[in-house]
Amino acid sequence: MAGGSDAAETLSCARCSNPASLLCPKCVELKLPREGAAFCTQDCFKASWSSHKSVHLKAKLSSLGTDGAGGQNSDLASEGWLYCLRKGQSRTPKLPPFNWTGTLRPYPISVKRNVPAHIDNPDWANDGVPKVEPNSDWQHRVEIKTPDQIERMRETCRIAREVLDAAARMIRPGVTTDEIDRVVHEATVAAGAYPSPLNYHFFPKSCCTSVNEVICHGIPDARKLEDGDIINVDVTVYYKGVHGDLNETYFVGNVDEASRKLVQCTYECLDKAISIVKPGVRFRDVGEVINRHASMSGLSVVKSYCGHGIGELFHCAPNIPHYGSILVRSRFANLLHFIFIFNYPKCFMENCGKRTLRGFPWYFYRKLSTTFNDSTAYVNCFLYLLLLLTQSGNKAVGVMKAGQTFTIEPMINAGVWRDQMWPDGWTAVTADGKRSAQFEHTLLVTSIFISILFA
Repeated sequence: MAGGSDAAETLSCARCSNPASLLCPKCVELKLPREGAAFCTQDCFKASWSSHKSVHLKAKLSSLGTDGAGGQNSDLASEGWLYCLRKGQSRTPKLPPFNWTGTLRPYPISVKRNVPAHIDNPDWANDGVPKVEPNSDWQHRVEIKTPDQIERMRETCRIAREVLDAAARMIRPGVTTDEIDRVVHEATVAAGAYPSPLNYHFFPKSCCTSVNEVICHGIPDARKLEDGDIINVDVTVYYKGVHGDLNETYFVGNVDEASRKLVQCTYECLDKAISIVKPGVRFRDVGEVINRHASMSGLSVVKSYCGHGIGELFHCAPNIPHYGSILVRSRFANLLHFIFIFNYPKCFMENCGKRTLRGFPWYFYRKLSTTFNDSTAYVNCFLYLLLLLTQSGNKAVGVMKAGQTFTIEPMINAGVWRDQMWPDGWTAVTADGKRSAQFEHTLLVTSIFISILFA
């Protein structure tokens, strides 16, 4: 039991109504009202513990959003606010069980917003299923845009920029992410465009709002932004038959220095990646640039999501990973590496000197292949090929050409790069609960060796 302050003299015991000077320590920790937390003696506190502890449970449930003060979530549920499940295809009035990685929790979401009939819709607007995109040839070949397509994309991305700016003006403590979504929806429709995420594979909202440890695809809900949060707002609009996609990460109130450095580094990663965009550059080089800069800052690059082609299709070729081609070897690969060192120690020491596959120069392989009089050479050549297969990293194929349009959208984590998926089937969060930031632009490759930023 904790001793009360001077104001405690006016309190009454929660059990016997006698003057009370002691406060329940758990109530103090949970910052509950003093009126129900005061007791006159230890005996009264112990006698009422079996019933009093239920107050603590209700307070914890309230903090998780399952039983808001005064039945707030019950009121929300009666108005159509429910938790999202199964990639937006079902709803539930209760917070789904999950091993949450950080402090953030989902909140109920509002009903789907309507789009006026005169707005040109993509083919998933009504039933949530894209028809053209999955089977298009542009999933396997990178489209070279025509001048007409490029001009339409310029208009579309200009609208997307204006919509994102409108959303940014809403960001402050106390504003819910659903309110931000409402602004995005209304601004998009006012411009005569359709919010591309709405009902795309059943996504329930018009934009993505990713707060703190959310990497991407956060669903706008009833949670209010708090001082010290960071939030990414991802906007895509569909106008005149083409899409324009961009996002930025913003500070909410006073943000700690570590979060500021994370957001700054993420912005620099995008900036450095954009600077190399020109004809002839390999798509995989984008990841090398981003990975190098993030690693130098002690941050990690998300590998589960990548940049993508865009135009008349929301997502198409090319896929542009943001991580580098760093070798990641298994124990099996390490064993193969040891066999090489054991059988050819002098060659390894003279010609290699590194602990990665890149440490094996080509002439070392030729040395192996020309010693077939050695019975172990056949085995070692075979093992060398197996070692090649154990490497992992950025294997994106293709080079940039004038007329191509695609997004670069690095997601950088303060901790590990791995992610987990929330029960809603959309929200990707960091595996360790640490914060993540992202920036995105839609780019055009031109023939004059520069990239034109659309948005």
